[in-house]
Amino acid sequence: MRIISGHWRGRAIIAPPGETTRPTSDRAREAIFSMLTSRLGSFEGLDVLDVFAGTGALGLEALSRGAAQACFIDNDAAAVRAIKANLAGMKYNADVRQSPVASLGAAARAHHVVFLDPPYGSSLADPALAHLQEKGWIAPAALVSVETAANETLAVDWELLVDRRFGKARVRLLRAPT
Repeated sequence: MRIISGHWRGRAIIAPPGETTRPTSDRAREAIFSMLTSRLGSFEGLDVLDVFAGTGALGLEALSRGAAQACFIDNDAAAVRAIKANLAGMKYNADVRQSPVASLGAAARAHHVVFLDPPYGSSLADPALAHLQEKGWIAPAALVSVETAANETLAVDWELLVDRRFGKARVRLLRAPT
């Protein structure tokens, strides 16, 4: 797996050992960034949040494309080590946190773009979005990419911009309430 575009295009992304992390496929990542770029124009100056970050591929891709800063959150220690290894040697403005989403306190700042990729079948997307919004992690009208298993439902009542399937995955692009 590699960074698709931008300053670090082609740089390899390390995944933690074992089966606990399921990286977003290259095809789905390309589609997510195409959807976002068509709406944003560019990532320049944006603040990005990558939750259930795993390898950090989505946040890394956003940084490579010019995002001003990124925050990576994952509860798994091996995933956090992989994210830090993937950031090593890059000039970046990033924060990496090991924490369950439900334990996060108030945000220091709201994020313009949010990537949410909980474990498939966990039903964590809706409570995570509610908690992140309540604690100020998601900016008003932010674009939020949610990846779940293809058969998982999403109850959040936010504007649905795109709903696409990629094999076993389903990606929804939402706009947070204003």
